[in-house]
Amino acid sequence: MYENLTVGILAIQGDFDRHRYQLDLVGAQPRPVRLPGDLSAIDALIIPGGESTTMNIMIDRFGLRAPLVEYTHARPVWGTCAGMIMLGMKIEDNQADVQTLGVLDIDVQRNGYGRQVFSFEDSLRADLGHHKKPLTATFIRAPRITRMGKNVICLAEYDSSPVLVREGSILASSFHTELGNDTTLLRYFLQEMVTR
Repeated sequence: MYENLTVGILAIQGDFDRHRYQLDLVGAQPRPVRLPGDLSAIDALIIPGGESTTMNIMIDRFGLRAPLVEYTHARPVWGTCAGMIMLGMKIEDNQADVQTLGVLDIDVQRNGYGRQVFSFEDSLRADLGHHKKPLTATFIRAPRITRMGKNVICLAEYDSSPVLVREGSILASSFHTELGNDTTLLRYFLQEMVTR
């Protein structure tokens, strides 16, 4: 169904292999993005989870900061976990001095759902079109959204806090769905944000 789509995965740090696995499941063409020139050959971009401090360093090391910002203004982007952190405007109590891309109008608290030892999986329901759909969400040192801009739409909540948001062509999730075989959220991204 998505054979004609080439989806880039920022492959400088984090669990980008799981996103590649899910893209294979739906028939899209995954392509690793490590250098600015890689962005020109993709229809959409996924910024995976990982460690935002390291991701921040690697983005600058590979000269990706300005090209990534420019790309988000032109094409759909989905950030999961650390990817959400990097897309946002501000990190609360930013002791690691991570410089976000500042393209999604949210503020976040890193590890807002607890450290690695408190990782957990739970079910939630997401507004992915005409009706809510169940998702299995895995929270691993997940960021908590502390502020949402007026143009940001909440698609799912956990414990009364937004965990899946969209602003224009940018999607961001506090949690991971790529660790399993459920491609519901990936298919939403491709169908509603990339092919439309």
